[in-house]
Amino acid sequence: MNFDLTDEQSEIKGTAKQFMADRFKPEKVRELAEARAYDDSLYAQMAELGWPGIAVSEDDGGQGLGLVELAVLLEEAGYACAPSQLLGSAGAALVITAAGSPEQRAEWLPRLASGEATGAFGAIGPAAGGEDESTLFCDLPTADVAVVFDAEGALLAPAGELDFEAVEAIDATRSYATISAPAGERMPGDAGAGRDRLAVAIAAELTGIGQRAMEMAVEYARERKQFDRAIGSYQAVSHRCAAMLLGVEESRSLTYYAAWAADAEPESLPLAAAMVSARAADAAWETTASALQVFGGIGFTWEHDLQFWLKRSRVAGRMLGTPGEHRDRVAELAGLGAGSAAGAPA
Repeated sequence: MNFDLTDEQSEIKGTAKQFMADRFKPEKVRELAEARAYDDSLYAQMAELGWPGIAVSEDDGGQGLGLVELAVLLEEAGYACAPSQLLGSAGAALVITAAGSPEQRAEWLPRLASGEATGAFGAIGPAAGGEDESTLFCDLPTADVAVVFDAEGALLAPAGELDFEAVEAIDATRSYATISAPAGERMPGDAGAGRDRLAVAIAAELTGIGQRAMEMAVEYARERKQFDRAIGSYQAVSHRCAAMLLGVEESRSLTYYAAWAADAEPESLPLAAAMVSARAADAAWETTASALQVFGGIGFTWEHDLQFWLKRSRVAGRMLGTPGEHRDRVAELAGLGAGSAAGAPA
């Protein structure tokens, strides 16, 4: 594999970074979070750029690119903590592509790719960690269609057919809901592959979240002075920032390896997806929490922007299971024995 982005991927990254910086400034993120709302006009602009369908085939109405290109986009969306329907819609499209019937693909993929419809995803039952448990469904309150993972695979349902309850999660930058029972039409294809591809997309967003939190902390550590010295010159702070960098780079490396595997070596995807799901969730949470420690008292306040990245990292890192559950899967797939390592946190 080539570890560098192609010219086309670099162009996508540059366009996405500028778009997010212009349209999702921290004050805009705060405005939308306080209203717990999306700006549909901004999502329409993303749709005009073809982003919801970037990993959807041209035959299905998309751009015909791959998961690497989608990961590039979602890393920038996470970096901006952009309140939008992009993850829910692009994520649902990934699963429908992998698991949907020809009829399901024809009905929903062109609409998701064009931005005409928006998507959601989540799990219920054993797929969510318990017999009757429901994960937080990403974007369900505003979606047109939802992917529902259950013990048998995945269902596809118009959002209006689901009995759901909107939830005000700690992450106010995105809409969430839980469902009371699975519903919809069974998708006959490979739901596991769809879920793995979705996991990589979530990890890409988590990588961007970690990158932004680290940059916030480093900038503050350079500017804030105690005893006539920048606090970043003290080992306790500089080592904390170094640990953030290690976590973010591990998350990024695993994310792009898994995205490459999805596109070029699908037999390697299950293990790669499990590994990145565990590491990206931990790294994003550890980095945002460490950044909060660098900021000290001001970092704990509602007035400080870091909270939005910290709270999103906590929710996004558990959309498809806890890091401990993902480590269990890594151990199983790698033949390392049943269960997580002793003492591994969940």
